[in-house]
Amino acid sequence: MLTFGGRTPLVHQSAFVAPGAQLIGDVEIGPDASIWYNCVVRGDVNRIRVGARTNIQDGSVIHVDSPKSGDEEGHPTIIGEDVLIGHLAMVHGCVLHDRAFVGLGAIVMDGCEIESDAMLAAGAMLTPGKRIPSGQLWAGRPAKYVRDLTAEELAGQQAGVAHYVALARAHSEALKNR
Repeated sequence: MLTFGGRTPLVHQSAFVAPGAQLIGDVEIGPDASIWYNCVVRGDVNRIRVGARTNIQDGSVIHVDSPKSGDEEGHPTIIGEDVLIGHLAMVHGCVLHDRAFVGLGAIVMDGCEIESDAMLAAGAMLTPGKRIPSGQLWAGRPAKYVRDLTAEELAGQQAGVAHYVALARAHSEALKNR
């Protein structure tokens, strides 16, 4: 963890931050959240918030957009609770609501929103200012609406959240015992 601009990352005591992950500046990580190996969560020029039970998988980059003239707030990155972010994702200056899903290698750009129970597919790129409504799957580069998610897919996402909470606890224990 690195203090930057007078801001030190705050990590809830029950959260898991894997070795090699970098948390910088104005970053808050909620209860039972997990930041996996070699992730970068860089709140150097704006804030990043990560909610309870959210997981950010290996190699992902979470960043923000600076405030500037005409856009005094810029674009912080606000990630809700029970969010799944797949390996090697890039999440930049956006809002991911509770239970959002970002697939492996996907890109979410400035000013985007992924609503609750919505999914951006693996490898997709959500271009600036786009919004994925609740219950929808978007895919492609640039990402576009594909179809509505099924009840089974939504249940699978929640099972994934529970899996990652348990897996983070197991990794934490393994690291204590090495």
